Amino acid sequence: MSKRDYYEVLGVARDASDEDLKKAYRRAAMKHHPDRNPGDHAAEAAFKECKEAYETLSDAGKRRMYDAHGHAAFEHGMGGGGGAGYADMGDIFGDIFGNIFGGGGGARGPRRGADIGYVMELGLEEAVGGVEKQIEIPTLDECDTCHGSGSEDGKLETCSTCQGRGQVRFQRGIFSMQQGCPHCGGRGKIITNPCDDCGGQGRVERTKTLQVKVPAGVDNGDRIRLAGEGEAGPPGTPPGDLYVDIRVREHEIFQRDGDDLHCEVPIRISQAALGDAVRVPTLEGEMELRIPAETQSGKVFRLRGKGVRSVRSRATGDLYCRVVVETPVNLTAEQRELLERFEATFNDENARRHSPRSSTFLDGVKGFWDRMTG
Repeated sequence: MSKRDYYEVLGVARDASDEDLKKAYRRAAMKHHPDRNPGDHAAEAAFKECKEAYETLSDAGKRRMYDAHGHAAFEHGMGGGGGAGYADMGDIFGDIFGNIFGGGGGARGPRRGADIGYVMELGLEEAVGGVEKQIEIPTLDECDTCHGSGSEDGKLETCSTCQGRGQVRFQRGIFSMQQGCPHCGGRGKIITNPCDDCGGQGRVERTKTLQVKVPAGVDNGDRIRLAGEGEAGPPGTPPGDLYVDIRVREHEIFQRDGDDLHCEVPIRISQAALGDAVRVPTLEGEMELRIPAETQSGKVFRLRGKGVRSVRSRATGDLYCRVVVETPVNLTAEQRELLERFEATFNDENARRHSPRSSTFLDGVKGFWDRMTG
């Protein structure tokens, strides 16, 4: 069965940035992780497939080779013969010229544990005020029995293949090259008595519970890094990091724009015409907003310092209140009579004086018809 295109596996374009690749991999890995899909062999295969795709495309050298030759780049004749594959074209040339001119070469030792991502949803009040949340993360964690060493008795022996150097040298034509030792994985040590609980891997699958402190003022797209809380690395290597991505749910009253907040304040026509004091909501509780006489619908009032305190600058934004004049409904007979008497006080001569927007509109309509009929 032929392999799927790595870009298709991750669901990204061929010109995707490193950050796009990382985000796509995190989404796919979280979706197909075996801990979330116990017993699902299809999910396990998909997890391995997206991991393989990311490991290739996240490495600049491998990605160049893959873009040029596809999967054939890592088969015999292109990625190396006799089972010896190349991790990175940069490593190859680094090894070649490093060995010719006496350099140290570009072979890598064992890597640190993988970073993992988590999406945390917050209400607006939680994001603005800060909160501490408990989360559960499926991950590879350090084995408690061997404390991450992979050895039942804690003893390690020097690798006989690389003599403890973690690298092996081999001849390819006229060139002498080196790569990470395939026997010890580049660690220089081997485990003679593997731990029964982790099979010598030093890591076990488990769900880890963490307390995450979210600072006040975070917004959509903000990210919190918890160093060392990612997957445990192979024996002798540090763990990865955990990245918590913030998503803030929509609020029923406020709309957030950076550090500013916006809301609509409904008022009656009499309040708009005569002026009044109305109570409006803020994040700190209600406060009074003075509505001047003859206020038009859509007028925006600014309440300084009643927005969000920035998580970066610590400056506080403003609250913008947009008044909306509501048409009264469910009128009583008395209210209807009063409105009819009020309407009767307008005539063609004074109506324009009392309705500024209507006057502008009517002038525009008259000009339009004059142009159409002129």
